[in-house]
Amino acid sequence: MPPVLLLKWTDGMLNSTFAPHGMVVAPHHLAAETGLSVLREGGNALEAMIAAAAAIAVVYPHMNSIGGDGFWLISPAGGDPIAIDACGGAGTGAKIDRYREEGCDIIPPRGPLAALTVAGTISGWGAAEEISKSWGGRLPLDRLLADAIGYARDGVAVTAGQVTNTIEKMPEMGDATGFADVYTPGGAVPARGDVFRQPRLADTLARIGEAGTEDFYRGDLAAAIGADLAAVGSPVERGDLAAHQAAVKPPLSFPVGDATVYNMPPPTQGLASLLILGAFDRLHCADADGFDFVHLLVEASKQAFVIRDRHITDPAFMEPAPETFLTAETVDGLAAAIDRKRASDWRRGGTDSDTIWMGVIDKDGNAVSFIQSLYWEFGSGVVLPETGITWQNRGASFALDPDALNPLQPGRKPFHTLNPALARFDDGRVMSYGTMGGEGQPQTQAAIFSRHVRFGQPVQAAITAPRWLLGRTWGSDSTNLKIESRFPEPVIDALRDAGHDIEVVGPFSDLMGHAGTLVRRPDGMIEAGADPRSDGAACGY
Repeated sequence: MPPVLLLKWTDGMLNSTFAPHGMVVAPHHLAAETGLSVLREGGNALEAMIAAAAAIAVVYPHMNSIGGDGFWLISPAGGDPIAIDACGGAGTGAKIDRYREEGCDIIPPRGPLAALTVAGTISGWGAAEEISKSWGGRLPLDRLLADAIGYARDGVAVTAGQVTNTIEKMPEMGDATGFADVYTPGGAVPARGDVFRQPRLADTLARIGEAGTEDFYRGDLAAAIGADLAAVGSPVERGDLAAHQAAVKPPLSFPVGDATVYNMPPPTQGLASLLILGAFDRLHCADADGFDFVHLLVEASKQAFVIRDRHITDPAFMEPAPETFLTAETVDGLAAAIDRKRASDWRRGGTDSDTIWMGVIDKDGNAVSFIQSLYWEFGSGVVLPETGITWQNRGASFALDPDALNPLQPGRKPFHTLNPALARFDDGRVMSYGTMGGEGQPQTQAAIFSRHVRFGQPVQAAITAPRWLLGRTWGSDSTNLKIESRFPEPVIDALRDAGHDIEVVGPFSDLMGHAGTLVRRPDGMIEAGADPRSDGAACGY
């Protein structure tokens, strides 16, 4: 790594956290501490992640909610990796004709018509709980949700990110029922450090803890949520909740060097993440963080995104299957199409995202990589009146064109940028890693993996190092190549001279997402890092 970069970082931003018995990484320290408390009580990685997922849904409300979707990658210490797809489909009332009759050319990103898909994340908690029990997990759900319930009822300190996003997104909310009442209590945006309470959400979480996750979809809580959705004018009906199930399935995988990397199947962009790493591995980059490193990863991303944008959709409608592209011949072709000196054309749209990534590894070596999302900041902006749930707007990614790759259709799953990542190494190491950040997710995953695995950077240094983003992410409308100003000027100049449309952004820009990584060695020691761009922490014991 060039010394000029190190001069601009503090030691705390470079030094990984180590622990021998268990570790949790989250973008808010309270969520990480909640997960750690479960590990200390003898809970396993899945139990710790359920607890952290509930906590983060309360303490980071602009980034995620129980009204969103979730995806899990699980590496059991004694078995094959498992994926949990907890993505909800479009509601019964989510029909193209309805939106056309409302005068819509696109699906509105905010308000009741944006709240058009089932919230799947709670079903993912339930599926994870069942797997945990098969491992011998013993902690009851009400214990796992206790911290989240307390934070919702008693309050947490408002973060700077919540303040900024509330101010920036308020003008977009329009008829987003309940948003102003919850997020601007007393008619004003709360200041950083103010106490933020969500009593209705506390009651909802308490009900889940008492009655179980099934109650969200098929019990008394489902009846209350269904009534809430009808009251606000959402296309999602109670019957849509009852029809929803999380799907447990094998993840996608691909060999990269001495590792097998894993990611989520469609409807996520996990395929793109694997293709980027596979193509970059074949290009034999000599060093990290110079022109070749950034240029080759950016060009590999472009190649992978072409396949993603042509093919990824609800797996029930996708042809050919994603595994079709995970061949040596396909990946060789992607690498061969890359010019090592010149940028290829990049003229396309992009995707917004509003997400959290978290990771856990327990004392037995079970590892979890997890993402929970609302799509945009605050999702649809609709806060259900009785249950206090902020509902996602993931369905805004559907097209109102029946011939599109991802057309609006009742029951259909939307395209997701979400893709938690895992890697298993021939020497016994296991790596859980990921980030939020729309199109930046697979790019940041590739940068962190390559820095740590190929070039030997400590986990924290690999996360802290300056990053880039090709395309769109939360808070940005442009699709050029954004690059943090901590890269040396000669690197930025060389990228610009190669034809990249460069936009230099701040030194630790939120546009780059909030990443995290954990690596467990064969001797049981866990190395972890959290993103200095977030409010997060790596907590272990």
